[in-house]
Amino acid sequence: MAFSVSPSVIVREVDASAAVPSVATPPAAVAGVFRWGPVEDPILITSENELTSRFGTPNDNNFETFFVAADYLSYANALYVTRADNGATTASATTYDANNVVIEAAAFDAKYAGALGNSIDIAYVKGADFEDSFATVGTIPEDKITNDTLKQEIDFNTSTVLFEVATDDRVTSVAVGDVIEIGNDSVGYQELVVSTVAERQLTDAGIVTSNTALTAAYEYDIDFTSNYTLAETNLNLLSMKKKWAYSNIFGKAPDTNNYHIAVIDNDGVISGTADTVLEIFENVSTTNGASLDDGTNNYYVDVIENQSSWVSVANTTHFASQTSAYETLVAGTDGTTESATTLSALAAAYDTFKNSNEIDVSFILQGKGDDNANLANYIVSNIAEDRKDCVAFLSPSREAVVTELKTNAKLTKAIAYRNKVQNSSYTFFDSGYKYRYDKYNDVYRYVPLNGDMAGLASRVEPFESPAGFRKGVIKNVVKLAFNPTKAQRDQLYGSDINPVVSQVGQGIVLFGDKTGLGATSAFDRLNVRRLFISVEKAIANAAQNFMFELNDEYTQTQFKNIVEPFLRDIQGRRGIIDFRVISDATVNTPAVIDQNKFRANIFIKPARSINVIELTFVATRSGVEFDEIVGSIG
Repeated sequence: MAFSVSPSVIVREVDASAAVPSVATPPAAVAGVFRWGPVEDPILITSENELTSRFGTPNDNNFETFFVAADYLSYANALYVTRADNGATTASATTYDANNVVIEAAAFDAKYAGALGNSIDIAYVKGADFEDSFATVGTIPEDKITNDTLKQEIDFNTSTVLFEVATDDRVTSVAVGDVIEIGNDSVGYQELVVSTVAERQLTDAGIVTSNTALTAAYEYDIDFTSNYTLAETNLNLLSMKKKWAYSNIFGKAPDTNNYHIAVIDNDGVISGTADTVLEIFENVSTTNGASLDDGTNNYYVDVIENQSSWVSVANTTHFASQTSAYETLVAGTDGTTESATTLSALAAAYDTFKNSNEIDVSFILQGKGDDNANLANYIVSNIAEDRKDCVAFLSPSREAVVTELKTNAKLTKAIAYRNKVQNSSYTFFDSGYKYRYDKYNDVYRYVPLNGDMAGLASRVEPFESPAGFRKGVIKNVVKLAFNPTKAQRDQLYGSDINPVVSQVGQGIVLFGDKTGLGATSAFDRLNVRRLFISVEKAIANAAQNFMFELNDEYTQTQFKNIVEPFLRDIQGRRGIIDFRVISDATVNTPAVIDQNKFRANIFIKPARSINVIELTFVATRSGVEFDEIVGSIG
């Protein structure tokens, strides 16, 4: 504040606009086995398309966890996904001997571990080798023509076979994958893809006899993937042009010392169509620190690292020594299946969600259930109970409700599975698996329901129940693995398992909202647990603004004045029946103040969801007045 001795106007500003932030539902989180993507690095995903782009499509080894994530994203648009380290290996074009010594280096590796990397080819070309035209001399000998079709094998630069090329006008290099354009204006042009190539330097030892200008030239033995069809024989002076295989995509050559790079799906496993170009990097530089005119970093190592989803730089020396190259990545593996992946690997992946100061999440999805419930217990005790600001959504094991065929045995095993998991109000158990269509593999699969349960919860206010015919309808479901009867639902609910049921004319619906507390309490209902999580988070965040303020009546009143409107808003939306905030001298006693503490007691009467509806219908005699018997009916 300004200070003045003489008469003056002093302006000061007081910020009384502090408020508790509105309640929002943070993203959910799941960890498990995926075919692609970074390991033990949580990535925020907003759609199923992004999920497949970042972590690959599902297969027989990981479909349960994948579809738990995909199903949640059909209800909400924010999910953290962490890939577990299940021992997958990275595809590479570099080859090694038995002593792990490099036999042949390669410029690129797959970006991530997994067999998906085996579908990747990388093509790159330096400016001077983008396209190379050269003239031919002589004629096409008759013995190279069969049924008006040029033989696939062509020998360049010998005196006795097809094309003779002057030393200073020859193709400087030909690689498998290059395109040779052959023809002239009278017969037209055809493009032939090189399938094999061998290069030999000619000497003065009599290899060349009819054209002494070729004594220092090279001979190329080339096979093409298709034939060149001739309109007539003995054609003279066909023009030939060697082009980089992907020259048409880029249009023009890179600068003299720069490169074009193309990343290709060689077999269609990634994109669905073989030879699809996945990524291109145009006119990148091998000079560290190089930049474009707009200041954008153009050093190819940084460009690939920051922009590529499929490859990483393996060997800069090898790359810079090439003028043109095509690399095929091999030897990538997917590692263990999600069923065989160790608890330690899955736990390490879930640990990426452990720190509430780094990642704000509302739900932890179990993904695939394990038969012994060790993963479920780890998630509850080490993540949900440790954070105390999120709910773990759990499904029984596949063995309990899918593999088991007897309905009563399904009930028994589902309850037994739940009983293996510690009690906690931060858990929500469902009753099983659903049967849904896998569009990626054109099959139907049983997948856990915990993604759907969390998805339903994400679509309602924290103080609302996600169950029932209005709010609890399940998506992407053909049938249930276990459709409990009324008697079975009673037993499940008594064990804190929320039944998912199929009813004629109503669809497949969540029919419960209990937490796994295992005791009678306000917190044995999901809406109450989520209400308190959201209120506690919001008020705690607002309270941070009072750190290091003076603990006096002004601060105590100010705190109360920002909390009460927040709670009153929730009360107006039917989430709270009543509340009271006490932050005055009754709780901030001199002893508390002397300890540099501030205390506030916040009393809340949460709204309760209806779990049982009793309808009593009474038949009376014609002459009876209703007022006479209303009070007598219990």
